Amino acid sequence: MNDLSRLAIHTMTTKPWDLPTACAKYAAAGVPGVGLWRQWLDGRPLAESKKMLDDHGLKAVSLVRSGFYPYLNAAEKQAAFDDNIKALDEAAAVGAPQVVLVCGAKPELSLPENRRHITEGIASLVDHASKVGVKLSIEPLHPMYADCRSAVNTIGQCNDMLDQIGDEWVGIAADVYHIWWDPCLEQEVKRAGKRIIGFHVCDWMTPTADMLNDRGLMGEGCIDNRGIRQLVETAAGFADWIEVEVFSARHWARDQDTYLADIIEAYKKHV
Repeated sequence: MNDLSRLAIHTMTTKPWDLPTACAKYAAAGVPGVGLWRQWLDGRPLAESKKMLDDHGLKAVSLVRSGFYPYLNAAEKQAAFDDNIKALDEAAAVGAPQVVLVCGAKPELSLPENRRHITEGIASLVDHASKVGVKLSIEPLHPMYADCRSAVNTIGQCNDMLDQIGDEWVGIAADVYHIWWDPCLEQEVKRAGKRIIGFHVCDWMTPTADMLNDRGLMGEGCIDNRGIRQLVETAAGFADWIEVEVFSARHWARDQDTYLADIIEAYKKHV
């Protein structure tokens, strides 16, 4: 993808940079989109963050993250609902069209019970999402996280949920790190169609030193980023932002200016 017009970088990807630095660096490099992680909004009024993006000609393409619906008691259920409402309001304030959902899981609960809580939790937010004009984007996570990060692990499970909830204000964020292994990927992407409203790229390192913080830049590992990008475009009609989301202690320890140049080069060569 030599054209950078659809490129967005998550603030978590360049974790050492605060929001003012990230905005200045991304804009100077010709990156037009930002995936905003919520902690990068801390410490300043939301209107100030929005102005910072606008002043640099940047678009907030997503707000990350909310979710974590499973609960063990009524207080946990209410806390999850309140935080998700807050996330929707934050997204609206900074102009992000979607909130990415990491759905959560409680190891004390069965997977079916976790998934019931998640479905009900997302459904409870649709009315507020419609009022503020922000979509809820379910991100299925790799099944290695099914114990405590997310009991939603495939695009197929997302499709099943959306069959129940409806897809006017709920969609799917397809992250290659979490879906590349799925033997049903092609058929479920086709089934999802317009439900895919987010697409995240990175790579899977072999061997992987850390299951959370050892992702690679596109081209460093075994994921066919270009092939999956073409799949979501041709099979699902996706034509929106392509978001680089890399959790990597190795890359965070590097000079971030050099790293940013490498991100752009990897995007051009491998996406």
